Amino acid sequence: MTAPEARRAGTGARLALLAVTQFLVATDFDIVFVALPSIGRDLGFDADGLQWVVSAYTVALGGLLLLGGRATDRLGARRVFVAGLVLFGLASLAGGLATTPGRLVTARAVQGVGAALLTPATLRLLAVGFAEGPDRNRAFAVWGVAGSTGAAVGAAGGGLLTSAFGWEAVLLVNVPVALVAAALAPVLLRADGPRVRGPFDLLGAALATTGSTLLVLGIVDRSPVVVLGVVLLGAFLLVERRAPEPLLPRVSRALLAPTLAVLLFMGAVGTAYFLITTQLQDVLGFTVLQAGAAFLPLSALSMVGAGWAFPRLAARIGAGRTLVVGMAGLGVSLAVLALGFGGYATMLPGFVWALFAGIAFPAVFRTAAAAVPESQQGVAGALASTAQYVGGAVGLAVLLAWSDTAVAAGLGAAALALLAAVVAAVLGAGRSR
Repeated sequence: MTAPEARRAGTGARLALLAVTQFLVATDFDIVFVALPSIGRDLGFDADGLQWVVSAYTVALGGLLLLGGRATDRLGARRVFVAGLVLFGLASLAGGLATTPGRLVTARAVQGVGAALLTPATLRLLAVGFAEGPDRNRAFAVWGVAGSTGAAVGAAGGGLLTSAFGWEAVLLVNVPVALVAAALAPVLLRADGPRVRGPFDLLGAALATTGSTLLVLGIVDRSPVVVLGVVLLGAFLLVERRAPEPLLPRVSRALLAPTLAVLLFMGAVGTAYFLITTQLQDVLGFTVLQAGAAFLPLSALSMVGAGWAFPRLAARIGAGRTLVVGMAGLGVSLAVLALGFGGYATMLPGFVWALFAGIAFPAVFRTAAAAVPESQQGVAGALASTAQYVGGAVGLAVLLAWSDTAVAAGLGAAALALLAAVVAAVLGAGRSR
């Protein structure tokens, strides 16, 4: 093998490892959806408590991502990447063995902590490990395929695993993948440089995590604790303004556009998955296996959007304009989906939303990476990812709490996606090249 061929092989192996890890994190967000009815029956969850099987993961992940981003920039991306994989795998094992609601929700929260380390580390490894231009666009496209299809495949795989082995399998399947990836990381990824000294702003991390948790809890239960959540998040912003080394970076207009866009994006997409799952099983009477198979068109469309359409659009019109196109198409197609609730055949035209979600997802993070210098890639990726996961938890809770019907919730999700397109365009993402 010649030197260039060896370099290409090494680059491909690194990208494969990062893509598999992103697939693991994304899959775990949706793989439990189809299993929720089985989990509720076996462990005795009430209707409101069951949502925390999803929200515990997203809230812990969203609340700690900034700390994970700071750790990535300070300690080294490879070190944090390996630590996140090990923690994620062990928490998945604990969740699969859980026998009470409290133990399962706790395990899901610890999974979120592991993912909060993995996500910014992966994004930094992508942003600094591939050359600017087509190589980096291609790397983000592959990463986007892994993330966007992981969500859809998670739902389908969750149905298959739950039907064949029980709900425990949707968690236990993560264990060998995470631990093998952790073992391969020191072989495939470049060694980190020396650690950068400085504080980690633990007070800011505590306020962000507690505030976002209480915010979601208050929305789900329609409880006054939502006010305390808002107060703590406000205190977090004040602390960040005075902290010598804040978790929250100074947000430029260029970074604000993808951050707000992905906040709204995940509220829309998370709601869409939840509504489709409940519509298929609770309304149409699909079995767990049938419901999982029904998600396969979403997986295929996500792959086309992220792997084929995104890099071509980004090369032609820039990642920022591609973000606007993806969000606008997502909003329109989610409205079609909502108006088609009633039967699987009438819902299918609306499934094209997955194509536009596949386009928008890598465009968000490609735009965020282009907005900051190399030294801040971990924190920038963490900020966008924080908005992603907090947006998913809060958006789902708000739309379900304030919508009387599935159609109303679906139209609300469409409105969030269209608002994301407007925000991205107004703040300048549409003009970035």
